Amino acid sequence: MYAGIASLTLLGLTLGFLLGVAARYLKVESNPLVDEINALMPGTNCGQCGFPGCNAAAEAVVAGDAPVTMCPPGGASMAEKIAEIMGVEIDLSDMNEEGPLVAWIDEKNCIGCTKCIKKCPTDAIVGAPKQIHGIIEDACTGCKACIEVCPTECLHMLPVKVTLSNWRWDKPTAAA
Repeated sequence: MYAGIASLTLLGLTLGFLLGVAARYLKVESNPLVDEINALMPGTNCGQCGFPGCNAAAEAVVAGDAPVTMCPPGGASMAEKIAEIMGVEIDLSDMNEEGPLVAWIDEKNCIGCTKCIKKCPTDAIVGAPKQIHGIIEDACTGCKACIEVCPTECLHMLPVKVTLSNWRWDKPTAAA
């Protein structure tokens, strides 16, 4: 019995050491600018920007294939930070900042088709086939992916309810 324990322990330590060495020497270096921009993004990989994920969007911004204003969930503040990193000027006049939104399901019209559950990138929709669904508001990023696939149009985007945990001061206006 002790021989089995010793051999498995030795095997585990050896393979762990080999994995550590491989991770260090076979590491693929990435562009630090892409990593910095990707760290600013929401990280939900919702696809609103037209790219399959936040990392692909960051790579497109660095390559110049996408504008710095491509991320609706990030808003104008994130676009300003990305523009500062990239060293470009941006025009935020065409950017529509509507504030944080969360999905809401009209339960009278929900047929339980589960199309919205399959489309949600953050698993914020709960329910079962042929039963009414619900939204986990803390998990919803407001990406609107579920609205596109709902056949009964029972999903709507509403502003996030202001509570003590998410209330913020308004930004001060410039004095004249």
